[in-house]
Amino acid sequence: MSSTLQAALWMLGAIFSFTTMAIAGRELSANFDTFEIMLYRSAIGLLIVLVILYASGAHSKIGIGAWRTHLVRNVFHFTGQNLWFFALSVIPLAQVFALEFTSPLWVILLAPFLLGERLTLTRSIAALMGFLGILIVTRPSVDNLHPGVFAAAACAFFFALTYIFTKRLTRTESIGTIMFYLCVLQLIFGVICAGYDGDIAAPSKADIPLLSLLACCGLLAHFCITKALTIAPATFVAPLDFVRLPIVAIAAMVIYKEAIDVWVIVGAIVIFAGNYLNVWVETRKRTQV
Repeated sequence: MSSTLQAALWMLGAIFSFTTMAIAGRELSANFDTFEIMLYRSAIGLLIVLVILYASGAHSKIGIGAWRTHLVRNVFHFTGQNLWFFALSVIPLAQVFALEFTSPLWVILLAPFLLGERLTLTRSIAALMGFLGILIVTRPSVDNLHPGVFAAAACAFFFALTYIFTKRLTRTESIGTIMFYLCVLQLIFGVICAGYDGDIAAPSKADIPLLSLLACCGLLAHFCITKALTIAPATFVAPLDFVRLPIVAIAAMVIYKEAIDVWVIVGAIVIFAGNYLNVWVETRKRTQV
């Protein structure tokens, strides 16, 4: 199997993990603010990561040589993730994901400067097709502007920077190390932001399964993305995330009765077409080398 197809399969795992996270996050937003959700997610995630690292012996690979890059990456991710959880609680899921998917456009624009990756015509066309599909789905106008819309749009920029710095870390750091720093730093940020007012909501027994699901899916999503970024360029990996849109639209329709109109279907077709073009061209290029 080519490295391009492997990266696509890893991103498929990330897509389903993020979709499950979105549903769990919306359910938890009734009882917790976004900082509290991040706090508990990171605490549970850290326990899981520590068990895996010590069981596999990978804990010995954790170092402090790249701590500054880890810190910068996690500041960007924590900011984007909180904006994402807020948007999930106030606007339709499909709209959140659609606006979030401007992130690959930012990756394609930033990667040549921060990673030294080449901006090819195919990657540009795939990203633009994805963006066109987003516009078709959301049909933005002054009438439907909402704080959640701005939050979802802003989180895309921070997620793009997260992609960029994750790719940079994969050059020197193991996946276990990246996951360890993710949980530790996000836990610290969560404690500070959730506890600044001295009031942190305690989870009930009914909340534990959802929080655990959120933590597990969050770890799995980051593992899948990091794995994909170790074997393929960020400008190829990031646009694959567009596939989440039709999947989450269907999930929102089934679970929350959020209607899907014909424009969502049309936009999804455009998004799929752009991704297919990108995967097809990249696969042909790699098999010919």
